[in-house]
Amino acid sequence: MATQTRLRQRAGLAARFQAARALSRAIAAPLSDADATLQPHPDASPAKWHLAHTTWFFETFVLRDHIAGYRLYNERWPFLFNSYYEGEGARHARPRRGMLSRPSLGELLGWRDHVDATLDAALPALSPRALELVELGLNHEQQHQELMLTDMLAALAENPLLPAAWERKPSSPAPLPGPVRWIEGRSGAVPIGHGGDGFAFDCETPRHELLLYPHALADRLVTNGEWLQFIEAGGYTKPAHWLSDGWAWVQDNRVEAPLYWRLTDEGWMRFGLDGLRGVNPAEPVCHISYYEADAFARWAGARLPTEAEWEAAASEADPAAGSQLDAAAPVRPLGGSGLFGDVWQWTMSAFLPYPGFRPAEGTVGEYNGKFMSGQMVLKGASCATPRGHSRASYRNFFYPHQRWQFTGLRLAKDL
Repeated sequence: MATQTRLRQRAGLAARFQAARALSRAIAAPLSDADATLQPHPDASPAKWHLAHTTWFFETFVLRDHIAGYRLYNERWPFLFNSYYEGEGARHARPRRGMLSRPSLGELLGWRDHVDATLDAALPALSPRALELVELGLNHEQQHQELMLTDMLAALAENPLLPAAWERKPSSPAPLPGPVRWIEGRSGAVPIGHGGDGFAFDCETPRHELLLYPHALADRLVTNGEWLQFIEAGGYTKPAHWLSDGWAWVQDNRVEAPLYWRLTDEGWMRFGLDGLRGVNPAEPVCHISYYEADAFARWAGARLPTEAEWEAAASEADPAAGSQLDAAAPVRPLGGSGLFGDVWQWTMSAFLPYPGFRPAEGTVGEYNGKFMSGQMVLKGASCATPRGHSRASYRNFFYPHQRWQFTGLRLAKDL
């Protein structure tokens, strides 16, 4: 019976591996070699690099380290496609990834085919530790699927023609939501962090208790329509709403609206993977920085939730609900009423280690722990997050000024 259970688990892992790798290729399918080579800014990476880096991860940490006699597909490529793992040695500079016109997209897809076939054949005999790394690699691949979509949008936005990655038929505008309803949150000692079975990143552990004071969370996300009111009220021109660093960022970068919004003769428009369309006031606002989210909350007489408040509220919610990624072309943020889906939600909590945190052993321990400085936690999932990837304990994190990710906000207040 135990042997049959192990075989079923390995078969399930193999099926998820194949599905995840296929989705990455499908996301990149509309791109030419030139499209896939573009790096719109230093925080982003070319689609070609994402496809290669995730392949490097499996080849390095699973095939090279756990299959006797395995030979690298190309011994020069690890230098190009290592991201930040100091334990793997020198690497190509991140801001220069867009200069990698070679190897070509076709060559890198050939590498993916080789690694996929080799790992698939080896999977039935892999050690438990190697299987853990395959699971980590799957979740890593899903993170890069969202990043690839995010970076594709940033690259296409640099083109004056504003081309769509996927054509989408115009849909009827969603009805405007009603006024925000405030849902009282849990208070007292509340457990947060990952516990029990199932995959989690090391930064989600250990599970521990935090003391929460009386508070309430909004029953939905902040909408484009509400953000338009913030703009019209001079939200970007009044320093009283802003943190000092945020106000300096607004001034230095001449920020006047969410990223990818532009004011035209037809009114406010937004650019997305489906091209240029009118701003839908009913949809959740997207592509905003922590600074903008915090300023809006102050303007609205509220605040951002803490990570623990949000997680406590989501502990009984379905993490696979809402608008999330099911196919290569992500839908736009739609409803914004659930705790998961549409946009990642900024919290007021810094990305710091939990009490008793220990990074994973080996070079893969560099995955999260060394980034616990100067970044803020986001919770939930977005329309570009592969469905099933997130959970209540999941800790996404970005620097306060970054907004090219699918980021929005939910309000909170003290009671």
